[in-house]
Amino acid sequence: MRLMRKKEVLHATGYKNSTLYKYIAEGSFPKPVSIGGRAKAWVESEVVAWMNDRIKERDESRA
Repeated sequence: MRLMRKKEVLHATGYKNSTLYKYIAEGSFPKPVSIGGRAKAWVESEVVAWMNDRIKERDESRA
């Protein structure tokens, strides 16, 4: 299991900070885990699964 810091998540998704936290608050993006103090990170497999779901939704809407 690998953890991704916010900068990497933002780069992978193309989101800005405010958009990322908006989707987290809505429950439509994986929540980060605490890695000590105020530091947060995301489980890479959860972020990848979320991205794969977006691709699947796109492909299903084209069919």
